[in-house]
Amino acid sequence: MLELYREIARILETGGRAALATVVKVVGPTPGRECMKLLVRDDGTTRGSIGGGCVEADVVAVAREVMDTERPRVLRFELREDHVADDSGLICGGNLEIFVEPIVAPTLYLFGGGHISGAIARVANGAGFRVVVADDRETFANSKRFPMAEELHAGEYRETIPKMRFSKAAYIVVVTRGHAHDEEVLERLIGVEARYIGMIGSQRKVRKVFEHLKAKGVSAEALAVVHAPVGLEIGAETHEEIAISIVAEMIQVRRGLARLGVQAMSVAVRIPRRV
Repeated sequence: MLELYREIARILETGGRAALATVVKVVGPTPGRECMKLLVRDDGTTRGSIGGGCVEADVVAVAREVMDTERPRVLRFELREDHVADDSGLICGGNLEIFVEPIVAPTLYLFGGGHISGAIARVANGAGFRVVVADDRETFANSKRFPMAEELHAGEYRETIPKMRFSKAAYIVVVTRGHAHDEEVLERLIGVEARYIGMIGSQRKVRKVFEHLKAKGVSAEALAVVHAPVGLEIGAETHEEIAISIVAEMIQVRRGLARLGVQAMSVAVRIPRRV
């Protein structure tokens, strides 16, 4: 059991995803026992057991849904005598109740280490997101500016992006020091596994960037998942207000209240001079 909890801690520390199934109620001769646990990793592999093959396949399938929605589920099984627990031929029976909970550490990847990024990092960290910061300048991607950051990447984006481990728990915001850098970063991020990708800027800037990327062969479908201009319409003007609008949109996506690629909910905000 201790190793299972260590595995959960490792998953959370590295920004991974999993689901934990726990037997919470047993009635009759079921193969499972109360408090037995099964950890289902993002790649489908498992650790632990809830009693055998009688229900584990169904639980693993539900675990995938729980990871995606980040919402727990309670599963109830009424086992008949013709259920077989595993290859041993053990006959199942009775009732089983299993609680499946998400083990997800959402991670914000911030590209750009300027003032707006600093505000976004503070708000996101307070909302429960791990924070990773990348900038092509070491004076901006450092622990003094981003003490909450789990990872800092300083260097050319073409070199740092391939080193990052994105997952379905990744939230990406592109807010570098200029439009050319935003375009470069977004181009390198097209197709990565992520729950959310957003790029800051005006409607005009977004159109220009998208036109350039389409000319390079990036499909309209690939660009449709990008929230750009990023953020919800709250009349944001200051760095802090812009950060709140962006993190609010990330939370909206995380909680399943918005679909990726719905740009009608994204608006241009007044962007102060970036540094």
